[in-house]
Amino acid sequence: MIKLENVSKTYRMGSVEVRALQDVSLAVEQGEMMALVGRSGSGKSTMMNILGCLDIPTAGSYLLDGEEVTHLKDDRLAEIRNRKVGFVFQTYNLLPRLTAIANVELPLLYGNGRQGRKRSMAALDRVGLAHRARHRPVELSGGEQQRVGIARALVKQPALLLADEPTGNLDSGASASIMGTLQRLNRDEGITIIVVTHERDIAAHTRRIVTLSDGAIITDEPVLSPLDATEAERLGEDGS
Repeated sequence: MIKLENVSKTYRMGSVEVRALQDVSLAVEQGEMMALVGRSGSGKSTMMNILGCLDIPTAGSYLLDGEEVTHLKDDRLAEIRNRKVGFVFQTYNLLPRLTAIANVELPLLYGNGRQGRKRSMAALDRVGLAHRARHRPVELSGGEQQRVGIARALVKQPALLLADEPTGNLDSGASASIMGTLQRLNRDEGITIIVVTHERDIAAHTRRIVTLSDGAIITDEPVLSPLDATEAERLGEDGS
């Protein structure tokens, strides 16, 4: 599904050049669940932005579903993002005055009508929050807010889900519940999931860990026995 070949990204700040990625090559198959790990400044956020078609490399090749996206114009990149990629963010990015279902419906705002409302409710149901559809973010726990964020990412039925520090603002119980949700979506629905994180215990829930340092991949290892958090998802973040 994803093929990076010798991808580099250089940012210019006046006369200073910063090499955020350096000759990175990576292949990700359809249906994989992997983690992209590294400290702050390792290049993982830059790599996520390129994988999600939010940015383009300075050099190298990026094929997404067999399509070379490196030299595409902004409107075509936006079309690919809209059709193929879902994003989950650390800070949830929910609109506080809207209900859960209205937040999920935002990507379908134009031209979907009742069908958009049905798809939004179905997405909430996929993350176990259909019963909280009419609640606003302030009425939801942190874990529930993040699951609304996941539902919003799913509502356009993407093939690729990019989760940027999805448990960064959550306690251990809620973190396990979120990872259980992602594991179930990957296992049962075949969605390709890439989790960007600096936490090794979160990465251990995936089946492959790619580690970045100073803009380069230093290890690419399978996880032989991934931690299973699907039971934590079933029980809920409070363990009840």
